[in-house]
Amino acid sequence: MARGSPWSAQGLAAVWATENTREAIFAAMRRRETYATSGPRIALRFFAGWDFNEELLRAPDREQLAYAGGVPMGGILAPSAAGAAPVFAVWASKDPLGANLDRIQIIKAWVDDNGESREKIFNVAVSDPGERITTEGRVKPVGNTVDLDSATYTNAIGAEELAVVWRDPEFNGDSNAYYYARVIEIPTPRWTTHDARALVMTPPDPGFLQERAVSSAIWYEPHGQSSIE
Repeated sequence: MARGSPWSAQGLAAVWATENTREAIFAAMRRRETYATSGPRIALRFFAGWDFNEELLRAPDREQLAYAGGVPMGGILAPSAAGAAPVFAVWASKDPLGANLDRIQIIKAWVDDNGESREKIFNVAVSDPGERITTEGRVKPVGNTVDLDSATYTNAIGAEELAVVWRDPEFNGDSNAYYYARVIEIPTPRWTTHDARALVMTPPDPGFLQERAVSSAIWYEPHGQSSIE
């Protein structure tokens, strides 16, 4: 398999600006309040704080509350005086013309006591959790509706929106760390599958992929001083 063949052929960059002006867009870039997708127009918000709870997700002004109580993607989270673990609020909506969402993951990276870089993936929100989360806490695959012959799929699986408030269960307040959010769609046909259908050929493997969006990171600095700026 050629390098990169499981992935799509394009990508998009998104900026959370206060208004659609050159000045506001560049200000958002400077504060790193940005995210990227592999092509779809997924909407993704990601915040970190110390006191977020589930009520935030139901609030009509949740963005304003999240800004007031924490930092957005690209931000630096200062230590809590209480020594608590950080809480993350993340929500995502599907591309209005695209596929449903499979799951939201939060990826944590840190350096352990031996100076080794570590990374761990947490599945924090999944579609149809009652059907997919096992008693052992594992997440079953979302399924696959792709028809390779016609290069089509259906939104019979997945969710239009996913949202969650999640606290790091393995937090070490003395260690630098960063977190970013990843949103994954249900399987859809790859561009080569569309080409194969047009050319009346057998599509090459893999014939489908799961498009995604990835946020800028949020950094935790235990001593309140950052080298990120």
